[in-house]
Amino acid sequence: MGSVIVDLSISLDGFIAGPGDGLESPLGRGGEGLFAWMSAGPEGNQVERRLRPPDASKPVVDEWMSEGGAIISGRRTFDIAGGWADGHPIDVPIFVLTHEPPTEGRWSPRVSFVTEGIERALELAQEAAGDKVVSVCGASPAQQLLRLGKLDEIQVSVTPLLLGGGVRLLEHFGDGPVVLEQTRVVASDGVTHLRYRVVR
Repeated sequence: MGSVIVDLSISLDGFIAGPGDGLESPLGRGGEGLFAWMSAGPEGNQVERRLRPPDASKPVVDEWMSEGGAIISGRRTFDIAGGWADGHPIDVPIFVLTHEPPTEGRWSPRVSFVTEGIERALELAQEAAGDKVVSVCGASPAQQLLRLGKLDEIQVSVTPLLLGGGVRLLEHFGDGPVVLEQTRVVASDGVTHLRYRVVR
């Protein structure tokens, strides 16, 4: 069974979207800067139509493409992303947590809606991923898995940006401290990739 990883771009002050994010402003005020590094590399680094990372970041992005097996997403992320109707950059099954699945609209055929909670979503994602990575997309699912002790790793791509508010990634994860072991640091152009193992 592969690792369960949250792997997101984040501002230096800890936000994965800026203030006022929603359908009309998917990344909030200033949030587009979180992803600028993903298309800032030379043409020879084109991995996918939306991904052209800098040289030092390319191995990280290559890992996404080769090691990814399934994605768990929250409903908010699904809605803001337009259901990935034009395809997710990583072509794997996506399990969207929701209380009420949509009945109309367009979304990726790779999407399945899960109404039975985070543990059921994780079970389905691990079954789909096999030995590959289950990637957690969104703050709420990551926080839920961290509280349950079922998140194995945290990778953040830290951008040189202070958003001052918005959607914070690492909060609401329980009462006690969570001990992490740093396993990798990759300094790149416009981003620093930090990877940690959750110590149990």
